[in-house]
Amino acid sequence: MTFQEYQATSRQTAIYPDKGNNFIYPTLGLAGEAGEVAEKIKKIIRDKGGVAGTTEREEIKKELGDVLWYIAQIATELGLSLEEVAQLNIDKLLSRLERNQIGGNGDNR
Repeated sequence: MTFQEYQATSRQTAIYPDKGNNFIYPTLGLAGEAGEVAEKIKKIIRDKGGVAGTTEREEIKKELGDVLWYIAQIATELGLSLEEVAQLNIDKLLSRLERNQIGGNGDNR
């Protein structure tokens, strides 16, 4: 599945207030889902000695899917394609790597 296919298909399941003119709702959902991923990781550290077993990995996979869904909705609300978002991100990271700036702080390094 491509990002384009995912974005289009996931949009069919998007049901929320003022869909098509509301990037705030999916942004709040993204924050919540990212928190759920962090919570599951925290519990792996606390309860499993930092080792993620099959069950934990499957649960995290589900939460990461929810994160991806909200990212797709934010992108759609803003008229952005996930393909372009992904390409821009990898181009930025490769440029930093080539310039030995992959570490450090700041968006424009």
